[in-house]
Amino acid sequence: MAADGSLAGVALRRGAPNSLQRFARRRSSIALLMTTPLLVIIIGLVAYPAFYAIYLSMLNRRMTEFVGTLNYEILLESETFWMVAFQSCFFAITAVLLKALIGFWLAHMLHDIPDKGQRKWRGMLLVPWVIPPALSTLGWWWMFDPSYSSINWLLAVISVPEVPWLGHHWWARIAIIMVNVWIGAPFFMIMYLAALKSVPEQLYEAAAIDGATGFQRLRYVTLPMMANIISITVLFSLIVTFANYDIVRVLTNGGPRDLTHVFASYAFQVGILSGNIPRGAAVSLFMLPLLALCAFFVLRGVVRRNKEQM
Repeated sequence: MAADGSLAGVALRRGAPNSLQRFARRRSSIALLMTTPLLVIIIGLVAYPAFYAIYLSMLNRRMTEFVGTLNYEILLESETFWMVAFQSCFFAITAVLLKALIGFWLAHMLHDIPDKGQRKWRGMLLVPWVIPPALSTLGWWWMFDPSYSSINWLLAVISVPEVPWLGHHWWARIAIIMVNVWIGAPFFMIMYLAALKSVPEQLYEAAAIDGATGFQRLRYVTLPMMANIISITVLFSLIVTFANYDIVRVLTNGGPRDLTHVFASYAFQVGILSGNIPRGAAVSLFMLPLLALCAFFVLRGVVRRNKEQM
């Protein structure tokens, strides 16, 4: 009897994990079934176009013959392409840094406002980000217009000479960056404001007791607590800014002399307007290694900070 009881106990103990395993398998099956539509969408809208773009970039202009890396070699030998690469990097890095700094400052300003008044200011400051970029860029184009520029009119009031905003390549680059910063800074503001609200007040109180100045509280409390949010926001904005098309298309259309093109607008000009779709695909794919490298270092930093906090 004792032996039978011990055997039954062993059987029960062995049966419990099997039931849990079956339950776990059943939950994973349900999870896979529920994520299948999302996986199909990702494959259809992201993976397939990406691999098809790689395939297109290795065809000739008529898309009738496989030419390997010829399109990439032609682009690397083109002076215009290197100007586009420089402009894309200059535009993306400068705009993202300015958006991050302005968004951080705005978030701190809003954080010190009482909640009742804060909602009003949040709503007003988010307006540039909510308006469709092409529409707001058209408004900026009117303000930069050489004949009816309201900005130049204001400069003339204070006796400042007119600025050829869209006629000189450096001024045109500055104009593009200004518009991008105006549109994108509210996104940084709202992300950083949410991160600021998650910082425990006890840390600031402890720093104040220790005699920390405002700059020291910012450096040793605020920035370490917001480091991951800052990194992810900068990475996301960098990807979006690199692929920006509508601002350049509406404001300068790549001019003057193709000196304000970025990868997206230049790929459209080469691939669609000039009818060389394989080479346009090759232009667009040059963004991939640059953004992949940035994503690798940013995400590695996030993972390292998470491990240190654990």
